[in-house]
Amino acid sequence: MKQYLLSIYQPDGGVPAPEVLEPIVRNLGELEEEMRAAGVWVFSGGLHAPDTATVIRVKDGDTLMTDGPYTEGKEHLGGFTVIRAPDLDEALEWGRRLALAIGLLPVEVRPFQGEAG
Repeated sequence: MKQYLLSIYQPDGGVPAPEVLEPIVRNLGELEEEMRAAGVWVFSGGLHAPDTATVIRVKDGDTLMTDGPYTEGKEHLGGFTVIRAPDLDEALEWGRRLALAIGLLPVEVRPFQGEAG
């Protein structure tokens, strides 16, 4: 089965109020349990804000580290889930369910290259 990355994008800014965030966290937990029960879940995680990132570049054989995200914008990668699915249609269905669990945030579904072992 192929592996797929379900990326969750969120707008820059503060953390939503608890009354907004708590149902989303609950929905995500329930969906992750369904993914585990179905045998598709591989790994998932939320990310800290983009300003916690460090970018490492190679120039003339040396590495240069800079604070902050590689690219800046109005949205950033806030979290992700890796799943195993037999085909893109099933991966898209899990992505659809993830988008519904979160609400307004977009979810990008992308296959990994090659076949999963």
